[in-house]
Amino acid sequence: MEEESWQQLVKRSLKSPEEIARFFNLDVDQVRKVARHFRVQITPYYASLIREKGDPIYRQIVPDEAELESAGGAEDPLSEDDDSPVPSIIHRYPDRVLFLVSHLCASYCRFCTRKRKVGDPSKIHPRYIEDGLEYIRNHSEVRDVIVSGGDPLMLSDLKLESILKPLREIPHVEILRIGTRMPCTLPQRVTPELVAMLRKYHPLYVNVHFNHPDEITEESTRALSRLADAGIPLGNQTVLLKGVNDDPAVMKRLMQKLLAARVRPYYIYQADYVTGTAHLRTTVEKGIEVMQALRGWTSGMAVPYFVIDAPGGGGKIPIVPNYIQSISDEQVVLRNYAGDLYVYPQVRPKKPARRPRITPCDSIPTHP
Repeated sequence: MEEESWQQLVKRSLKSPEEIARFFNLDVDQVRKVARHFRVQITPYYASLIREKGDPIYRQIVPDEAELESAGGAEDPLSEDDDSPVPSIIHRYPDRVLFLVSHLCASYCRFCTRKRKVGDPSKIHPRYIEDGLEYIRNHSEVRDVIVSGGDPLMLSDLKLESILKPLREIPHVEILRIGTRMPCTLPQRVTPELVAMLRKYHPLYVNVHFNHPDEITEESTRALSRLADAGIPLGNQTVLLKGVNDDPAVMKRLMQKLLAARVRPYYIYQADYVTGTAHLRTTVEKGIEVMQALRGWTSGMAVPYFVIDAPGGGGKIPIVPNYIQSISDEQVVLRNYAGDLYVYPQVRPKKPARRPRITPCDSIPTHP
C-alpha cells in the first residue's frame, strides 16, 4: 500500500467539533463552543500519541471548555500588533524581525500565543508576504529573519522557496530561521524534497517545538535527522505547561531526548498570558524549580534558557535561580546545583604607586 503524503494526512485530520467529540467521546456542544472562539484541528499522527484522556499530549491539543472561562489573559499579551509596521512583520528587536507567512497549523495548540490570528486568513494572508519582503529590503538593520506563522511548513515546498529565495537575495539579511511545530505534530512533512530545498539557503536554522518526551518518537526523530543531516542547526522551544511538563523529571527527560536527537534545547517559556489558557499556566516558581533540576544534574548543552516573554512587548527576559548568595569587594559566595557553598575571591585592584612629592624648594637649584 502506498504511503500517504503529508497533504493527505492533513486532509484526514480531526477538523470539525463533531469529529473531535466523537473521537474523544466528548460533549459535542462543548467542543462547538470552544471552536467558535479558537480554531481546532488535530492530525491523525498526533492524535495517535494520546494514551488516555487528560494525558500530557491530550491537554495540549484537545479543546477544553476551560478555555472559555474568564480568568484573566489578553488576546495579544505580547503586544505584537503594536510592533507590526506591516501586517506580516513583527519588528520588536533592533536587528531581527518575525515574518508571518502562513495562517495555518497542522494541529492547533490550546496554549497558542497567537490564537487571535492562526486559522484566520484575513489576519495572516499571502497578499501580505510581498509587503513583508519589501519592508525587510528597506530596513538595512535587519540581519536576522524568523519565518513563522501559523506554521511555515504548511506551505508547499514551491511556495516556501518563493519566500526564502528573495530573503536570501537581500544583502543585509545574514541569517534565516524557520519556526515550526510540524516535526512534532506531523513529522511526515519533513520530506527529502523539502530538505533538499532548504539546504540551498544556508545559513538557515530551524527552531522546533516539543513539550513532552512522548513527542520524541521514531517518526519525529527521523524528521529531525533529515534536517540535521542537511547541516541545518536545530533548536527547541518548549512552553512550561501544567499537567504536561511541570514535573522536573519529565522536563529533564525531554531535554535529554532532544539532545540525543541532535536538537539543542533553546528556550523554556513561561506560558504567555493568553486569554483562555489559565488552566495550563504554572507559577514562575515552578519554572525556577524545573531549572534547578536541570543545571548541574544533566549536560550543560541540555539546559535551555528559562524566559518570560514580558506582557506588553518587553521581549524575552531570562529568569535564573539565585546562585549568588552574597557579593562584596573581597569575595563572592556561591551556591552550586547541589546546594553546597563555595567562595570565589574577587580581584583586588592594585593601588597606583605613590610618587615622591616635589616641593618648590626641591625643584629650585641653589647656588653658593
